[in-house]
Amino acid sequence: MTDYEIPRPTNGDVLDLILADHRQFEDLIRECRRNDSDRAAARTALAELIVAHGEAEEEKVYPTLRTKRAISAHEQEHGEEEHAEINEALVGFLEAKGTDTDKYDTALEELATVLNHHANEEEQTILNPAREEVSEQVRADLGVAWVTRRNELLEQGCASLEQVQALLHRAEKEGVIASPEAREKADAIKDEAKEEAKEVEEASKEQAKD
Repeated sequence: MTDYEIPRPTNGDVLDLILADHRQFEDLIRECRRNDSDRAAARTALAELIVAHGEAEEEKVYPTLRTKRAISAHEQEHGEEEHAEINEALVGFLEAKGTDTDKYDTALEELATVLNHHANEEEQTILNPAREEVSEQVRADLGVAWVTRRNELLEQGCASLEQVQALLHRAEKEGVIASPEAREKADAIKDEAKEEAKEVEEASKEQAKD
């Protein structure tokens, strides 16, 4: 539970409901950044909404859209993978001690990046096809099913550090996301490639000045 009031609709078009949560993500991220807000409460609210939203999507929305052939198995699996990546970033954010440290700011930036990427991609590759392929009645029925599960998770409290870690471990065990060792190795390769790319860019700038 959290001091920030998270809307709890009881019905509606599932696509509109999901989009409303995406906007709520943005609002809560902004609250987490502000230096005149209750950052701790905003962080708790953001974590709860992220987990409830994603878990309800995986349980209720993605399977139904797949059976209606609005999305493919690949799109469903990719959505689940991105949820796991968001949870990974969320673990880092929840592990930050206090709310006025460099670690907090960095973890929030990383979470915002993966969350915004997922919302953008989901809207284009999952919600847009569903709007064209799934009837309004099915979307309304799915909206009730989704918010019922989402609201249930919010009421229970679903995003303590331990709970999010458990979700991440489940995703690793099920092969949704790579092992921590593999991700660490991949990140090292990416960092090395970025550094090499930066050196190439700087060399090009220097050459242009000569």
